[in-house]
Amino acid sequence: MLVLGIESSCDETAAAIINNGKICSNVIASQITVHSKYGGVVPEIASRKHIEAIYVVLKQALNDANVTLEEIEGIAVTRGPGLVGSLLIGLSTAKALAYALDIPFVGVNHIEGHIAAAFLTENVPSFPFVALVVSGGHTNIYLVNNYHNFQLLGQTRDDAAGEAFDKGANLLNLGYPGGVVIDKIAKSGNPQKIAFPRAMKDSTDFSFSGLKTSLLTMLKKLNRNLNAEELPDIAASYQEAIVDVLMEKTIKAAEDNNVSRIVVCGGVAANSRLREKFERETSLRNIGLFIPPVILCTDNAAMIAAIGEIMLKDGRSDTLDLNAVSRWPLGA
Repeated sequence: MLVLGIESSCDETAAAIINNGKICSNVIASQITVHSKYGGVVPEIASRKHIEAIYVVLKQALNDANVTLEEIEGIAVTRGPGLVGSLLIGLSTAKALAYALDIPFVGVNHIEGHIAAAFLTENVPSFPFVALVVSGGHTNIYLVNNYHNFQLLGQTRDDAAGEAFDKGANLLNLGYPGGVVIDKIAKSGNPQKIAFPRAMKDSTDFSFSGLKTSLLTMLKKLNRNLNAEELPDIAASYQEAIVDVLMEKTIKAAEDNNVSRIVVCGGVAANSRLREKFERETSLRNIGLFIPPVILCTDNAAMIAAIGEIMLKDGRSDTLDLNAVSRWPLGA
């Protein structure tokens, strides 16, 4: 089935073509340079940029896949969760195309899409598995029993892990997005130099606000600007605290549920230290690890088309009065 996927939940405008679970094209227009000067995503600007980019991205996706719009058999689009103004651009476009082409469309949960990215690789996980969805807006652990059966095992009580990276980078005056720059700087630092806290050790839930506060307190005690020699150690230690918590809680969730497969997905799954530690620890415990390529970890439309194709083949579709939702818990 030839499916067009559309993603516009935050600050990436994306379109992709999927055919029987294989990526034919995957185009992403990023707004990072626009939002970086504000230190984060500005919703009103994001929605305006989606309007500017959506046609260009769609056209490029069709060209890259060497197909025409008339050949598309179904459309999958992110319905939520996300920024409503941004979501509405993609959803309105999908509904207009579905109506004009007289083909079915389906609204997809963004979190479910991140998990579905694991099905776009050569090494596909079998059910059941534990999935860690970790990004700027989400830090959740799920027991995934099949394509549409999710049991929430743990979630953040405050900041998401990606948000913790961004806030930490802001405190260190490193710019936005924080995860990328901290990952880069931390490579030359000692991750054991500073003992940042690991919260809620006996729970599968997460809390990163105390970690941010600990960094802020340390910087206030220094009462001066950091020098070039100190920064890598601080970045590495801060990153290590986030990665350790994500890894340990996910592995514990898998072991507690007698599951031998783990999927790690979402934007923070692009972090090199997280990938390195997950690979080492799961190997020691004989747990299968599935992490999508970096391009499929950050927001993209291929993951939306992937789960959308499964839904459409199952006969699921939505009507033209479908609306976007800012919150859409998965398995809650």
